[in-house]
Amino acid sequence: MDMRSAPEQTRARAESALPVSAGVGFKNVHFSDIEASAPDVGFFEVHAENYMGAGGPPHAQLMRLRRDYPLSIHGVGLSIGGAGRLDRDHLGRVKSVVDRYAPAAFSEHLAWSTQGASFLNDLLPLPYSATTLAHVVAHVDEIQEALGRRILLENPAAYLRFQSSDYSEIEFLREIVRRTDCRLLLDVTNAYVSAANLAFSADDYIDAFPMRYVEEIHLAGYAEDAVEIGDPLLIDAHCASVQDGVWRLYDRALARRGPVATLIEWDNDIPPWPLLSEQAAQAERFLKKDRSPLKTAPDRTPS
Repeated sequence: MDMRSAPEQTRARAESALPVSAGVGFKNVHFSDIEASAPDVGFFEVHAENYMGAGGPPHAQLMRLRRDYPLSIHGVGLSIGGAGRLDRDHLGRVKSVVDRYAPAAFSEHLAWSTQGASFLNDLLPLPYSATTLAHVVAHVDEIQEALGRRILLENPAAYLRFQSSDYSEIEFLREIVRRTDCRLLLDVTNAYVSAANLAFSADDYIDAFPMRYVEEIHLAGYAEDAVEIGDPLLIDAHCASVQDGVWRLYDRALARRGPVATLIEWDNDIPPWPLLSEQAAQAERFLKKDRSPLKTAPDRTPS
């Protein structure tokens, strides 16, 4: 067993290097617009699982983008929060994509999506217990060792709360960072959605988030639904423009973190390219805004 501390284990690993700018999720329907206009966006992000084939148009397009823009690769299938072992074959396929494109960052979700040999079509929440923490830490260590780099771990969107937990979500994320030396992806929309669904303060969540470890932010539009008893329910659907409440929360996050790579996610009901690029331009305006830091408690340094 490797008895080195997490910082020693990761010292030689590649660091994330996304530009401090606004990027967008790449969709192939926008490729011709991107080629024609050479847009002024900071980077493009893609899902690793969409590029696990050997070749063809998807790889040709991504190689073309890679010549002019940094890439961020976002995983959705590693099931980091699952109780079982990681799927080694899937991790190998992820590694092949990462090795092929040498992205500026690789990220995944604090969630689970597998049960034995079954793959579920969702990113599901996990209890914040000591047992789950041990599983997540082992999985993050395994992924970082396989990829030879730090990963960014994304906070989830929540629709329910487990009856008992040993940690708050913030404490759980902080402990993962302390034990693995990974970094964080702050999805501001997820924080907004979770706060609305579980009736806590989104501002307090942002004020407590360990911002010093955030290397990317995600913004997206959500959908509105209702549960059977009629209470409103927000869905992290990536299907619309970023709503005003999320922009306000993003501004609060930047007041604590400072400018950081920011992605506009839009995965369903894909808009025309001009609308997507305008969303990135709006994020860029927030990044360039002068602001005084909010007076909040400082992040605690992992020990």
